[in-house]
Amino acid sequence: MSNTKLLIEQHPWKPFILNDTKILFLGSFPPKENKWGMDFYYPNKINDFWRIMGMILHNKQNYYINSKTKNFDKFKIIEDVTKYGIGLADTALQVRRLKDNASDKFLEIITHIDLVSILHNTPSCMTVVSTGQKAAEVISKITSTKIPTMGNFSTFNLSSNREIRIYRMPSTSRAYPLSIEKKSSFYKKLLIDRKII
Repeated sequence: MSNTKLLIEQHPWKPFILNDTKILFLGSFPPKENKWGMDFYYPNKINDFWRIMGMILHNKQNYYINSKTKNFDKFKIIEDVTKYGIGLADTALQVRRLKDNASDKFLEIITHIDLVSILHNTPSCMTVVSTGQKAAEVISKITSTKIPTMGNFSTFNLSSNREIRIYRMPSTSRAYPLSIEKKSSFYKKLLIDRKII
């Protein structure tokens, strides 16, 4: 089957970015809806992004999981990301899945986000974070910066007086071969270094 015959999927949500967003986490694209544990960013029930954030912000891995439904608690999540100035978006607005799964490896990005415009419209945001290899590649392409090594950053001059740090973090997918504790240590150091917590 040629790529042109594959369905083009549109991103289901607008970026979650507020006027006082300080740090912007960028993934690639949500999985299909049958994998969702909520209708919000990092919805995959077996993705550990919200477990990592629960460990860092509340010392409790399952803090954002509703004990009755076993799904993510979107309202608790929105409350915290708003409180800490955390923005959420994905690098892709339109994609084709080359295989019928959630793997970034088989994701063809048709249209990516306008990251430069988003940053111009979010004056408090000084940090962009890729949460996976695909996101890191797209951000690198948009900003003409080198992909940083894991846990480190490149710099992007948005204007003459505004330098943005672009960090690369380990993927929160369980397919990425690193323990949740090790991943959490990368994310915690980032949030401390950027004075988010």
